[in-house]
Order: sequence, then structure tokens, then C-alpha cells
Amino acid sequence: MSDKIGAVMVVGGGVAGIQAALDLAESGYYVYLVERSPAIGGVMAQLDKTFPTNDCSMCILAPKLVECGRHPNIKLVTNATITGISGEPGNFTVTIKQAPRYVDPEKCVACGDCAAKCPVKVKDEFNEGLGERKAIFIKYSQAVPAAYMIDATKCLRILHAEKAKAAGKEPPCGLCAKACQRGAINFDDTEKTFDLNVGAIVLAPGFDEYVPKELKALGYGVYPNVVTSIEFERILSASGPYGGHLVRPSDKKEPKKIAWIQCVGSRDRKLEKGAYCSSVCCTYAIKEAIIAKEHSAEPLDTAIFYMDMRTYGKGFEAYYEKAKKEHGVRFIRARVFRVEPGEKEGDLRIRYADESGEIKHEDFDMVVLSVGLRPAKTAVETAKVLGLELNHYDFCRTQEADPVATSRPGIFVCGTFRTPMDIPQTVMEASAAAAAAQTLLSSVRGTMVKKEELPPEKDVSQEEPRIGVFVCHCGINIGGVVNVPEVAEYAKTLPNVVYATHNLYTCSQDTQQLIKEKIKEYNLNRVVVAACTPRTHEPLFQATIREAGLNPFLFAFASLREQVSWVHMKDKEVATQKAKDLVRAAVSKVRLAQPLSLVPVSINRSVLVIGGGVAGMTAALELANQGFKVDLVEKEGELGGLARRRLHFTAEGNEVAPIVNNLIEAVNSHPNITIHLNTKVVEASGYVGNFVSKLSNGKEITHGATVIAIGGREYKPTEYLYGQNPRVMTQLEFEDALVKGQEPVAGANTVVMINCVGSREEPRMYCSRVCCTESIRNALKFKEKNPQARVYILYRDIRTYGFKEDLYTKAREKGIVFIRYNPENKPKVEVAGDKLKVTVFDPILKEDLIIDADVLALSAAVLGPEDAREVGQLYKVTCGMDDFYLEAHMKLRPVDFATDGVFLCGLAHAPKFLDEAIAQAKAAAARAATVLTKDAILAGGIVSKVDPAKCSGCRICVNLCPYNAISFDDVNKVSVINEAVCKGCGVCAAACPSKAITMGGFTDEQIFAEIEALLS
Repeated sequence: MSDKIGAVMVVGGGVAGIQAALDLAESGYYVYLVERSPAIGGVMAQLDKTFPTNDCSMCILAPKLVECGRHPNIKLVTNATITGISGEPGNFTVTIKQAPRYVDPEKCVACGDCAAKCPVKVKDEFNEGLGERKAIFIKYSQAVPAAYMIDATKCLRILHAEKAKAAGKEPPCGLCAKACQRGAINFDDTEKTFDLNVGAIVLAPGFDEYVPKELKALGYGVYPNVVTSIEFERILSASGPYGGHLVRPSDKKEPKKIAWIQCVGSRDRKLEKGAYCSSVCCTYAIKEAIIAKEHSAEPLDTAIFYMDMRTYGKGFEAYYEKAKKEHGVRFIRARVFRVEPGEKEGDLRIRYADESGEIKHEDFDMVVLSVGLRPAKTAVETAKVLGLELNHYDFCRTQEADPVATSRPGIFVCGTFRTPMDIPQTVMEASAAAAAAQTLLSSVRGTMVKKEELPPEKDVSQEEPRIGVFVCHCGINIGGVVNVPEVAEYAKTLPNVVYATHNLYTCSQDTQQLIKEKIKEYNLNRVVVAACTPRTHEPLFQATIREAGLNPFLFAFASLREQVSWVHMKDKEVATQKAKDLVRAAVSKVRLAQPLSLVPVSINRSVLVIGGGVAGMTAALELANQGFKVDLVEKEGELGGLARRRLHFTAEGNEVAPIVNNLIEAVNSHPNITIHLNTKVVEASGYVGNFVSKLSNGKEITHGATVIAIGGREYKPTEYLYGQNPRVMTQLEFEDALVKGQEPVAGANTVVMINCVGSREEPRMYCSRVCCTESIRNALKFKEKNPQARVYILYRDIRTYGFKEDLYTKAREKGIVFIRYNPENKPKVEVAGDKLKVTVFDPILKEDLIIDADVLALSAAVLGPEDAREVGQLYKVTCGMDDFYLEAHMKLRPVDFATDGVFLCGLAHAPKFLDEAIAQAKAAAARAATVLTKDAILAGGIVSKVDPAKCSGCRICVNLCPYNAISFDDVNKVSVINEAVCKGCGVCAAACPSKAITMGGFTDEQIFAEIEALLS
């Protein structure tokens, strides 16, 4: 076998590729990030907001863009595609074709002088053709790399160069080159072909939006006010063609009524390869309807025409309910058959059939088509070059037991090229693919990485404060409410402020460079950023000023989004004044800031995995295969969890037992895994890199990272005679009886299934995700055994997302009857002799139907683990009201906890299918590896410190500390704070009666200065 290479190629620069690249680079691998366009960011960069939190998409993506662009172990290869491959897993040679950029990205500073002089205007693809760009352009304002490119098909000089040279003349134009003061323009740039040697490949090529031109009845391309959902995102975006001002394309008037039509290009068997569900369209339509209302100066009527509302993800159902009840979004269950001109010019009339079949129509100012996700054409071409198998829809074929492995060893896939999915699932699978590559290349980890070189930290202790203030528009998140230029001008008047400016997106790569330049130009020794939220962005700005030679704690953040624009949305004058107040307070605080130090803390390179189900075993095995020692703790007497005890079939109908048994065998035989059965964690202490956990079997485990995978459980219904009649059972019980041939299932001729039992209603306002597919799969398995049997599925919405839609189609073809019910009028179940009488109101027939059933199967809710809070308290991690754990960030950190070094996966996070649990477990392993592969981590900074001379030894702080970071020195009779454990909450400093404790970055002087500034 040839030598392995410690580098990985990630193909695709969207959020999946970015996450995979960062995980790999942070765990000891050199990464080539290959992107076909001029900049990374993908479709997420085009979005205005994200669901269900309504966070600004660019705000949460930009820090990762910048981190990717500045990482010493990530090489961006843009305008590039794969044309060939040879070799074997661990050592591939990949041939890359890179199109000419005609602009040197090393010289370009994205000043825009070139575009200002370019005379050629063309439609802007990033803005979906709704706006224009020049022939020399930057993909979008926050693009990484922040460099321009020339479109050779539009550039006058390049188009006519050969003809001019043949005639002995100077080619025309060239104005961009004359305008560029850095000499970055290179008209002689050519296509390059080169080879890269890598050990593994991660495919993250994203998707193409469906273009609905073939659906003539919907009016796309015929009526200008019929737009696609991605076009509507650009209309809403502050960086879009209309600057975030909600207007319709035809006449730029503000609409008063907007309709969304769902399932355009999805769930449509008339379209070639379009029968699957695109998974995200329902929730993104809800998001757009809510955000459109926020953008509209006048009351806006929004209506969504749909078949089934598929809000199956974590937090999505509550988002749906909020849209209806708080925002007034109308939901119309219907079949739309035509969009035509309305009564007024530019208006549109939707003709549709409602649920009862009655033909109706309604006029709107705009119509948004919720288009589906198609496999990217370039991805299909790349898959062919790489020799990968595709499924019948041209997505990458994978297996449920290993959802990120392709048909070719050494090549892994993640994101929407595997199946349509939302951003959290995409990020999870990106980390999972990274884990797979890490495992393959574990023996060559760290062999190709470069170390980051930072300039020496400047000593500013003897200098007068020289403060720079950077105020962010955040698109229109802040700028649409706050008069940002006025705030920036006000900042210039504050004491010690020597520079102040405002930026459209302060988190963009070009603004990070600007901050560094201004620190040097104005000799700044302190920086204030007034922007969205420190939660996601403070580390980015601290890293930027550190690159400029400043201590990262000579920084203050004024939160103008959460504390100003979101809460004072209706009063711009008040918002602007409050923004000035917060900036004034931040300046007053940072003026007194002092450099803080970070101390290296060694890492224990072993892991504790709590939970021995499929997710826990997968995480343990992935980490063990990478060479880490793993302790696997399981409270039961056997491994396998819920999958071993109750599951027989996967979502696709395959057997679960082989998957579980293979995992159990692999875990039991692995030399790096120690298994603790019939065991619980009873006590835990420590911090990232150095945890200590005591087990109920008396053993004490030291470990650097923790993975919590304690599973979930099935709701035991209190309705529909469950527990009172043996013919009423849950789906898992029905499945078990079906497989074992037990009565009453074996002899049943009529089976009724009721979905959403215990879900989608208080106190569990969430969708249990798996139930619809589970009921349909069990119905099909039952029909296989008894083809003449009658099966009725009573449902609220059928949520067979992705390729699971095929099961729904197959079920209808097999004669399974689906009857929708409303939660206000649930089915009624009564005993009728040796049968059950099920009564359900049919909204189509508008009358009650009575079904005599032999068996009633209830699709019961998936519940969070019963010991979630008990385990969570040990590691200082939190649960939601539903007992599922809360991740650090719903979109971009879905397997991390807010507590560093602790990760989660499986049902403990949220309901999910087996393949999704496996992917998340691999993701947790990848994230844990980013900690375990470090020689040390840095601790300290904003932490508390004790002045021994003032400490009275009262121990109040010891008892109050929620993180157990404070101990008592019995010899010297003083409290001692472990900086690695301290989280800087300040409880101790506030409580200390002797004022012996000070908080770094939050001294009494700084806090009083802030208060005085706010009150002045």
C-alpha cells in the first residue's frame, strides 16, 4: 500500500464544505477547499435570514467565512473543478482545472475602483438576475476571498483581444487595469491544470434550485411578479438588488399581499426526477412570510398554499404555530392549478382547489414559488469523474449504516448532495464526513499542517487610550432601524476616540482587513465594534485585533441588534439614541481595559462517551479508530439502546439488527474502548481537556472530552384506550408484534394508525420527525404479509421528507388509505365487541367515517431522555422544556454544548432517524477530535482572580461558584481560582465582602464607567 497523505480535499465551498474544512484543519490536516465559483459561501450567503431563529444568515456565516479564509491550514482553490482522479484511499492524485480569474487575489484589495470604471453591465447571478453587476465583479460584498474577477464572456478587452492583436491594434477598453493602483489586473491570465495529492476527499457540492420555467401554469418567466423563493431572499436582503426594501419587480411598489406556492419542482411525479420532497421548503416559506411582514412598512397579508406542512425539525413546529398565531400568516391547504393576471395591473390571481375540491381564486400583488432542491449539475459531473454511484434522483448514493460514505472508499459526502436537508443537518453531516476522513488518515495526522505565526503583542500599558469604533449596519438588521452613520459620527466626539466609521457588514473579510489597517494607520490601542451579537462574533474581532498586534481583550462589543434594533423596531429615533448610549458605554469601558493573559492547559487525549446506543457506540468507535482511548458508559446491562430493544426496520425498511450487532461486535473487540455496563456517572468535575468523572462502579475516569448520547424514549399514551385494550398499541409495539407474528397483529384484517399522538400539541409542541415514515413503513410491511388487509392512516400532515416521499407514494399505490384529521376534532376510539370502533371526521367528504378495526397503532411521540437533567447538571449543560438538550447554536454548532469540551448526539438532541443519529455521532467525534488533537488549549482572560492580601477566608465564593472553579487553600487560608474552569460569570466578585476578587475585563471601575456613561 502506498504512503498515506495528511491532506484532504473538500469539494464545495458552501456551509457544508466550510464546516468540513474547518473541522479537518483544526484536527491536524491540511485542507484544499475547491470551489467552482470565485468565492466560498454557497447558497447560505444568498439567504436573508435563517429559520427558526430568524438570525441574519450572513451574520452567522461570515465568521466562518473569515476563519476559513485566514486559516493557515486551509488553501482556497476557487474557480476550479475536478477533471480526473487516480490512486487509492489514503493517497489520491486529483487533477484540477482552474479557470482564469484575470485578477491577482494576492494584490486585489477589493476597493472597487475597477468596477466603477467598467462600462459593461450584465445580470448579476448572485442576485438571481434581479440586479446588475459589471464585467469585472466581486461575487458578493462579504466574499472570501475578497477579490474581484473578470467575466471573460462579457469583458470587451478579452472578447476582442485576439482580433485586435491580429490587426496589430491595442485591444479595446482596459479601463479596469488603468483604475487599479495595485496592478492586480492580468488580461493574460490563462486556464491552469494541476494535480493535488490528498489522502481523502469530502464532497460538499451543494445543490441547484429548481427553475420552474417548464411549469407554464404558474407564470414564472411570464409575469414579473412571480418570483422563486431564492429570488425573494435576494429581494429581502440588505445586500440584494433593492437594498432590503420589499418591493415587487414589475413596478417597484410595496406589495400588500404576497402568496407562497409550495412544492414547486418537488413531490411532482410529472416532472423528471422530481417526485421527492425537498425537505426545507415549508419552513423557509414560513420564514419568508414572517420576515416579509417585518420588512413591510404597512400591514402585509401573507398566505401559504400547501399540501402538507412539513415542519419536522427541531423548533420548527413551534415556529409554524407562532407564524399562525402571532404573525397572522395564513395557511391554505390546496392544490394550485394556475397563476394568471389579476384585476389590477401587475397583480396575480391564484386559482386553486381547496381540500373539499371546491374551486376558488384570490388575487395577490406577488407570488413566490417555493422551489425545490435539485442535485447540482456540476456535482453530478464530478461524481461521474470520481466514479461514484448515484441514486434514481441523481443524488449521491449512501447507506443508512454509514450515511457519509460513498460507493468509492476514501471519498465521503455531506450536505444536500446526499439528500435535501436543512442547515443544521448539513453542518452535522459535514462534521461527520470530516470524522470519516480523520479516521482514514489518523496515522498521518499533523504531518502537513503549518503553525499560525502571530506578530508580537504590542505593549500599550504606557500609552494614552486611542480608540477605534466600527459601527455595523448588519445589512438592514441594524441599519434598517438605527441611523448607523449618525451613530458613527457621534462616536467620533467621544473621549479618546481617534477613528470611527460604519460598515455594511463589519464581520466580512474586507472589513477585518480594514480594522487591521486602521489599527496600524491610527496607532489604535483599543477597539469597539458595535454590531449584532458578541455570542457569535466577539471571538472573530478579538482574533482580528490580535493579528494586528493588540491584546485580544483590549476590545469591547456594543450589541446593537439584540439590545437595540430588535427591541425598538418601531421607533427609529429611540433606537438611534440608545445605540449612541451603548457605544458611549462601550467606549467608557474599553478606555479602562487592560491586557489580559491566557495560559496553556494540557489536554488529556481520552474520551468519555455516555450512552451505549447506536449513537454512543458510533461516536466511541469513530474516536477509538482515530487512536483515542474511550470509556463507554451504559446504564443498562447490554449495549444497543432503543435500537436493540425495540427497532426492527430502518426508514428504508432495512433490518436494524445487523447494524446494531456489527456495532456491538466492533465496540466489544476494540482495544481502545473500555465498556462499563450497568453503570452511571455519579459525579463530574474539571474542564475542557481535563475532566474527571466518577462512575457508579467505583471507577474514576480522567478524560479530555465528553460525548453525551443517552438516547430517548417512546411516549406512553394516555389517550385512545392505550393501556386499557390489548388491541391498542404504539408503533414500536406494533412493529415488534408484526415481526414476531404475535396476536392481535398477526390475525388482523383491518388496521388503523393514528399519527401525532402526544406530539405537535401542548405540552410537546414539536414534531417527532420519525412517526409519519414509521407508520407508512409499518403499514407497507403489514401489507406485504397480508395483501388483502385494509390499512387506514389518520394524519394531520404527512411528513415523509426527502426520499421518504417514495414510501408515501408506494403506500398509496398499495391501497393504504390516508385520512386527515384536525387537532380540534381528533379521532374517537371505542370498544365494539372484539373490535375497536374508530370514528374520524373526513374533511373532504365533510362527514364522520366509522372504521371497525382489529388493531389500532398509535404513532407516539419521541421523548427526551428521562435522566437528561441529571446528566446535564454533572457537566453544566442545559435542557429545553421538552428534556432534549440545547446545543450551543442551532444552526452552526448543532453537536456542541455551550460548555467547552462536551458534545451531544442522537435522540438526546432531538427526534431523528437512525442514519441521522449515526451521522450526528460521527459529527460529535469530529468535534471532540478538534479538542483532543491539540497539545494544549488556552484558558484565562476574562476570569476572576483573588488578591490573597485582601481575602478573609470566608469561603462565600467557594460555595457560590456554579462551575466549582474555586477551592480553598487550607494552608494559606485563601480562596484559589482555577482559571481553566472559571467561566467569568462574576458571581464570586459580586459576592466577595472583602472586594478581594476582581473580574478580568469587568472591573468595578469599568462597570461604574459604563453606568455613568449610560446615565450621562
